[in-house]
Amino acid sequence: MTGLEMLTWARGPGLALALGLCSFGVVLRWIEILALGRKADLAPARPISPGSGWHTLLSRSLPPPGMLRRAPLTYLGGYVFHIGMAIAVFFFMPHIELIRGLFGLSWSGLPNSLIDVATIAAILAMVALLVGRFADPVKRLLSGMGDWLAWTLTFTPLATGYAAYHHWFANYTLTLAVHVLSIELLLVLLPFSKLFHVFSLFLARWYNGEIAGRKGVAS
Repeated sequence: MTGLEMLTWARGPGLALALGLCSFGVVLRWIEILALGRKADLAPARPISPGSGWHTLLSRSLPPPGMLRRAPLTYLGGYVFHIGMAIAVFFFMPHIELIRGLFGLSWSGLPNSLIDVATIAAILAMVALLVGRFADPVKRLLSGMGDWLAWTLTFTPLATGYAAYHHWFANYTLTLAVHVLSIELLLVLLPFSKLFHVFSLFLARWYNGEIAGRKGVAS
């Protein structure tokens, strides 16, 4: 299969298959989560402070007091990676055009120079976080196959996309095909890996805050 044939398949049947499997996986995981239910709360509800869920959502998205000084790489690297990747994914004009073609949604993009900076920052942050995880014996001990898989699935589209945009390799078509296929592999495995937090993180934090508020405890 040539690079052009691979790219044609990735942009057509491959993309449709990846989106279908991703959607199926996300729905399946949400059904599993909701089916777990929760134990009946027999205690009377405490006076609920308004916005308990939203307060927890915000507070859990910020470093706890003192932790930024104790673990600057973990927090700063995490922020830089997530923000940089979000900018590269959602504000690069070719990506916006793809989303418009698929879902009919579009918005203004950012200059390519800013996308470039955001992508480099995200890549460097991911490498720094990986080195930090290997260097820290506790993090290394706690890390499993799921962590390494999540890192690889996330890093590959960033690296191949940057390489394709800058024509690092002679066969641009093949490089672009690998980039698209790496994104599709990410979509397929996302619901079944630790990356599912893309869909569950904020709702889970809000829910925990609401439940904590009902029980009258800090969250």
